[in-house]
Amino acid sequence: MADDGLFNTTVNLLAKSVDLRARNHNYISANLANAETPGYTPTALKFEKQLQDAVKDRGQSKGRAVTHPRHIPLKGMSENLDSVRGETIETPAGAPGKDGNSVELENEMAKMTQNQIMYNASVQILAKKFEGLKTAIKGQ
Repeated sequence: MADDGLFNTTVNLLAKSVDLRARNHNYISANLANAETPGYTPTALKFEKQLQDAVKDRGQSKGRAVTHPRHIPLKGMSENLDSVRGETIETPAGAPGKDGNSVELENEMAKMTQNQIMYNASVQILAKKFEGLKTAIKGQ
């Protein structure tokens, strides 16, 4: 994500979101796969706040300013996005089972569904972005 061109800011943000959601899907899948493993504590990838902060801090350290707080700048965000890695956190159930396993299938399935919806939305927006670029290049 080193190149900050006119069309890359949104693409970089969406690409980072897709990457982090794919990683989170792996955590959720592992939780579901270990639902019967004694003593297993589920984990998740927490990244939403880091991603929001990366967009909020958008190049301000380099003296770049935006004219409106909801605008995304054209340059300077890649460095902030590159630093977003997410944090692995434990997400145990309120009441672990007798075997010490604290995976709640319903909660994990809900997390997986929410993560999948957000992943699909990001991919669809990326596809539309590239479709618009393709149309602009063709001049139609």
